[in-house]
Amino acid sequence: MFAELAVYSFLVLTISGVFLMFFFEPSMQTVRYTGPYAPLKGAQMSGALDSTLHLTFEVRGGLLMRQVHHWSALLFMAGLVLHMLRSFFTGAFRRPRRTAWVMLVLTFITGLGLGLTGYTLPDDMLSGLSLAILDGTVKSVPFIGSALSSFAFGGAFPGEVIIGRLYTLHVVILPLLAAGLGAAQLLLTFVHKHTQFPAPGRTNSNVVGEPLLPTRATKSGGFLLTVAGLTVLTAATMTINPVWLYGPADPGNATAGAQPDWCFGFIDGALRLIPPGWELQWLGGTWPLAMLVPIAVVGLFFAVVLAYPFLEGWLTNDVRQHHLLERPRNNPTRTAIGVAGMTFVGGLWGAGSADVAALQLSLSLESVIYFFRFMTLLGPFVAFAVTRRICLALQRKDREVVLHGVETGRIVRLPHGEFIEVHQPLDRFDRWRLLDFDPAAATSPIGATDRPVSRVGRRRTSLSHWFFEYRLHPVTPADLAGGPVKEPCAPEHQEDEQRAGRTDDKAA
Repeated sequence: MFAELAVYSFLVLTISGVFLMFFFEPSMQTVRYTGPYAPLKGAQMSGALDSTLHLTFEVRGGLLMRQVHHWSALLFMAGLVLHMLRSFFTGAFRRPRRTAWVMLVLTFITGLGLGLTGYTLPDDMLSGLSLAILDGTVKSVPFIGSALSSFAFGGAFPGEVIIGRLYTLHVVILPLLAAGLGAAQLLLTFVHKHTQFPAPGRTNSNVVGEPLLPTRATKSGGFLLTVAGLTVLTAATMTINPVWLYGPADPGNATAGAQPDWCFGFIDGALRLIPPGWELQWLGGTWPLAMLVPIAVVGLFFAVVLAYPFLEGWLTNDVRQHHLLERPRNNPTRTAIGVAGMTFVGGLWGAGSADVAALQLSLSLESVIYFFRFMTLLGPFVAFAVTRRICLALQRKDREVVLHGVETGRIVRLPHGEFIEVHQPLDRFDRWRLLDFDPAAATSPIGATDRPVSRVGRRRTSLSHWFFEYRLHPVTPADLAGGPVKEPCAPEHQEDEQRAGRTDDKAA
C-alpha cells in the first residue's frame, strides 16, 4: 500500500501540476505588482512571483490547486520513504529485486530534485534563500565551482535565467525520469510478482493473494479516490507555503526561522551541524569544508543505501531467489543497521530546525546544535546496540510461544504435588506466522577450501560471522515436526501435553 500511496500521490501531483502550468510564468523580469493583495501593491518582484500571486488570488480554484500540488508532493515523498523502509526491514530488496531497490532509491532522489526545483519556482523570499544556499553549495566545489555557478545562473547570482531552467527541469525532465523509473519498477513487479509474508500455502515459488481483476483493481481504485480526496481536503483546510506573506526574493536578505519541506530537512541539517569557518588551504586554493563535508556525507549515505543489497549479498554469499519476506526481528543485524541509519538521518533532520527548536524551548542555539551533533555521531551506535538486543528478546519470546504456547495464568497442581502453569498451544495458523521458512546461513570461505584465502576473503568471513552471530535460529517447520510441540489437542489433554513439552525442553 505504501507503493500505491506514492503512485497515486504522483498522479494527483501531475494533474494539479498541469493545471498550474497554464497560469505560471517562469520569468525573472522585474514587474510591479498591481494585484488585489494590498500589502504587496506597488512592490517590485519577478514575473514568476507575480504570476504565482495572480494564480493564488485571481484564478478560481488557483490557491486550492497550488496547495493540492504541494501537499501531494510531500505525500509522494512520504510514500516513497515508507516503501523503502518496508522493503529494507523485511528483506524485500534481496534477489531477484535488487534492481528494483536501486530504481526505488533513484526515484526518491529524483523526487528530491522535483521538490527542490518546484520549491524555488515562485521566487519568493523563502525560495530565494534556497537558491542562495544552492549557489553557495555549487561555488564550494573546488576549482570549477565559480564556473558552474555562472553557467547555472547565467552570470552572477541570482542571474536572469535560473527560474526558466528550473522550470524546464521541473515540468519536463524530472517528471519523465520519475515516471520512467516508476514504470520500470511496475514492470519488474509483474515479472517477479509480489513478495509475501509466510503463511499457509505460501512458498518461494508461488503467490497467494487476490486476483487483479476485479477484486484488487476495485480496492486499488478505492484507495486512489481516498488518497485524492484526503489530499484535496487537506489542501482546502491547511495552508502551506503562503508566498504572499514572504514577499519577493531579495539576495541580500533571508527569512528568519526559514524551514525547508520535511524531505529536505536532513540536507539543511547537515549544513548546520558543521562548525562555522571550517576550511582548508590546499593546492593554492581554499577548500570550504563547511560545505564540502556535508555534501560528501550525504552523498556517501545515498551511495551506501543504493549498494546495500549488493553489499549484503556479497557479505552473506546468498545467491538464492527470495519471494518470502523476513520478519525484522529474525535478522537483528540488518534491522539494527536500518534503525542506526534512521537515527543518523533523524539527527540531521532535527538539526534542520535547530533555530526553531531553540526558540520554542527557550534554549541556546549552541546547546541544541551540540545535542544534534551527539545524536548524529553517537546516536546510531546506541540505536544499533539497543535494536539488536530488542530483536533478540523478541526472538526468544517467539521461540517460547511456538514451543510452549501462550501463558494462560492458570496454575495446576499435579498428582505428585508439583505446580505448573497451563499454556494454551497456538493454532497452526498463528504458529505458521512465527516460524522461519527461509533460514539464513553464514558462509565461511576459509573453511570451504584448503587453498590459501586472500585478505579480502578473511575479511568477508569475519564480517559474515558478525552479521549472523547475534541471532537465535528461529523455529522452522522441520524443527517443529520433530519436536515435542504438537497440534492443539482436546482440553482434557492439554495439561499432559504441556508437561511433556516442558520436560522434553529441559532434557534438550
